[in-house]
Amino acid sequence: MGLAAKLEIERYNYGDYIQWPDSERWEIIDGTAYDMSPAPSPRHQEILGELHRQLSNYLLDKTCSVYMAPFDVRFREADEKEEEIETVVQPDISVICDPGKIDKRGCLGSPDLIIEIVSPATAQKDMRDKFFTYEKFGVKEYWILHPDEQILLVFKLISNQMYGRPDIYSPRDGVKVGIFPELTIDLASVFKAS
Repeated sequence: MGLAAKLEIERYNYGDYIQWPDSERWEIIDGTAYDMSPAPSPRHQEILGELHRQLSNYLLDKTCSVYMAPFDVRFREADEKEEEIETVVQPDISVICDPGKIDKRGCLGSPDLIIEIVSPATAQKDMRDKFFTYEKFGVKEYWILHPDEQILLVFKLISNQMYGRPDIYSPRDGVKVGIFPELTIDLASVFKAS
């Protein structure tokens, strides 16, 4: 995992984040800054591209939009001004169905679906820190894809606004997207892409 390498102060916010050099990629989760280097592997990028292709083809004539990293998603607490936001992430894939959440800086608010492609460097952050963040802010579906194990965990918010037990998929499965019941993602193509 990229370490919380910016140690000059205890907590960071979006005001700090927008001052950092564009050549660096960072995320802030609950005030802690995480360095996003090194760059993703070719395998990660191939999987990301195939997932994006399948989603974007489906969404061509729909109001929802799909974005891939780097794309900032800002999660605001009820009383935070924008520059005070303490959680800014760059999910591998974000699907947003409310166009009002999109602005020139990315997304302000919760995407409907987020997909993270896990690497050894990001596993703990994706499985713990981002899981609880996405659950807290009401992301309807959170997919965690493990390229090496070739499994996909799909978490969906249930009635108590918490994620239920994950549905688990392998390369031989088609995955029905909960927010788009008529869309099935072909995992064989996703894993074959790598």
